[in-house]
Amino acid sequence: MRRRLFLVGAAVATALASTLATTTAHADARPAGPPPPGTALVVPAPSGHHPVGRTVVHLRDESRADPWVPSEKRELMVSLWYPALKPSDTPAPYMTAEESKQYAAATGLNLPADLFAGVRTHSTVDAKPAKARGGLPLVILSPGFGMPRATLTGLAEEFAARGYAVAGIGHNYEADGISFPDGRTTSCVACVNRDYPKVGAVRAEDISFVLDEFTGARSAWKRGAPVDTDRVAVVGHSAGGFSTVPAMLRDPRVKAAVNMDGNFRFPNDTPLDRPFLMLGQPSHVPGGIDPTWDETWTELTGWKRWLSVDDMGHLSFTDLAPLAKQLGMPLQRLDGDRADAITRTYVTAFVETHLRGCGTPLLDGPTARFPEVRFHLLPPGAPQH
Repeated sequence: MRRRLFLVGAAVATALASTLATTTAHADARPAGPPPPGTALVVPAPSGHHPVGRTVVHLRDESRADPWVPSEKRELMVSLWYPALKPSDTPAPYMTAEESKQYAAATGLNLPADLFAGVRTHSTVDAKPAKARGGLPLVILSPGFGMPRATLTGLAEEFAARGYAVAGIGHNYEADGISFPDGRTTSCVACVNRDYPKVGAVRAEDISFVLDEFTGARSAWKRGAPVDTDRVAVVGHSAGGFSTVPAMLRDPRVKAAVNMDGNFRFPNDTPLDRPFLMLGQPSHVPGGIDPTWDETWTELTGWKRWLSVDDMGHLSFTDLAPLAKQLGMPLQRLDGDRADAITRTYVTAFVETHLRGCGTPLLDGPTARFPEVRFHLLPPGAPQH
């Protein structure tokens, strides 16, 4: 059996697999070994027809102390992907050199410090934005705990190529590597004492702050089309996934949300009547080892779907699935490109349905196109296939 990326080693593989199935994982699951020398990695290309631009914005909330370092104000780095008229001459990097160094070091292995800085993307820096009548729908992305926002680049580029603005939030002190314009690269201070309910509350505030900053006349995105505040969705992985519920409860501007394999670490006692997609690995099923999914399902009173994907792992819903395949160290039983395609297909189908009204039978029930995807507890009245 091939050893899999992000397992510490044979002695703890079984225990770690159980941990990933029952808790929100940090990016401290370890690769099996260093990649071959000279390995070049590339994020899979998006399927949309728009060229993709990317800009990076530094935000500072003067009204709020940082919850992890209270002597500082809350700061965020936000990557903004968007549909462009044509590419610029500068490819957008995946991570900065320092972000790559920190993230590689956090694995505890002999990974090249520049491995993630060298990943090729399909975005270009500050490309001229395409015009959008009525404004662009906005998707906010929140990454897993300890994980840089870059690990959701493939999904971001997929949305941007389809005509969305996408804001990937770097939640300061919650990731192994966030670079700021003044040369600082911060580390995951919050990882020392993991207070997951606090993480959810903090991220909900961050999401509202980002919405404030990217909407209205004083938008932090000076060059781009306005954002349509009636069409906003939040998509998160792991900690970013469970943070979508407190974000929706806090901010009615969030019209729909997706949790990709995150335990729901908040009080599951407040009804939520807006569209929600729960998308998880095989252990996230009704009556499974994580009761928070069952508890949350009962509080979702609007349009909802609960899907699991066979042979996926906790980190399979990120860029790490296809990148690990390219390294020759697969992350899960399912092919890495197939895992990536399933994630993009179902997440974009959900958002297109609820922000653009582009309904699709894909969300009605099982299909022969994707036999790995299982539907659970389809609500009364939903099509039964």
